[in-house]
Amino acid sequence: MKLDRETEALLFWVSSSTTNPLWRMSHEKARAEYRRSISKTEVPLIEVGSTRDFEVAGPASPIPIREYVAPNPSGAGILFFHGGGGVLGNIDTHDNLCRALCVDTGAAVYSVDYRLAPEHPFPAAVYDGVAALEWLTVAALDLSIDPARIAVAGDSAGGSLAAVALHETKGRLVAPAAAQLLIYPALDLRAKQPSRKELVDQFPIPEDMLYWFFNHYFGHAWPIADPRAIPALYEDDSGLPPTLITTAGFDPFRDEGAEYAERLAAAGVPVEYECYEGTVHGFMNMGRMLRVAYKTMRERMGTWLKEQLDAPRA
Repeated sequence: MKLDRETEALLFWVSSSTTNPLWRMSHEKARAEYRRSISKTEVPLIEVGSTRDFEVAGPASPIPIREYVAPNPSGAGILFFHGGGGVLGNIDTHDNLCRALCVDTGAAVYSVDYRLAPEHPFPAAVYDGVAALEWLTVAALDLSIDPARIAVAGDSAGGSLAAVALHETKGRLVAPAAAQLLIYPALDLRAKQPSRKELVDQFPIPEDMLYWFFNHYFGHAWPIADPRAIPALYEDDSGLPPTLITTAGFDPFRDEGAEYAERLAAAGVPVEYECYEGTVHGFMNMGRMLRVAYKTMRERMGTWLKEQLDAPRA
């Protein structure tokens, strides 16, 4: 695999920066720098029909939610979990990605501002994710959404939360989820796969960054036998909804995404896997510089989600 020309240019731009790496900052300063960097690489604001912020009951405290409604609502819904290693990010950093999902599918999107570490270490984010999914399926009709037409999506650490929420609520929802979209998900912290060994220095999540995330999120005793921390450990993958998993060729998480797709397929889950070979982890927040984000991937995920959400129900 070779880096595409736009990603090469991005990496050259990054290499010329004098800003300290995030893993050398406190988590508060890293959050501010993460927000600043995304503001430089994200595309201009995508218009939707309307948005509103509100809170729903959570297991420990209210969970902030941002709702995006399309100009012509389709009656479907998407629950979205942002990335950031469980430490960084919020509903603002992934605002445009949620806007794109809303406009491209006609579905109402509900972005979850789950609790972050180190203030709220694992499994706080998992509890919030499960609570948010259960809330949406119960509240769907009041939100003018068909509970049988709800997809769950997330990127990076948010992809892990999406996968875990579906496993943990299997058989407990008002209606089974209609689809699962995992964007370069983090699914196995054990570093067994070749890509974790081959890409230890790869922007934006070199090994130093990954360990910074893991130590903040898990503390010093990593739960290496807990499937809520490592979704690859779930023993029964059957009954999950149709799934699209996308990765990047120069992403340490690449191979665990591919492996998870194989596991789902072996369990009878309809699954599609795609690797955008020439680019890096996090590219959906870099649309100002990488056309693969909003010219290629945006079209692909919007079309796929719409097909799943609009499919006839048994």
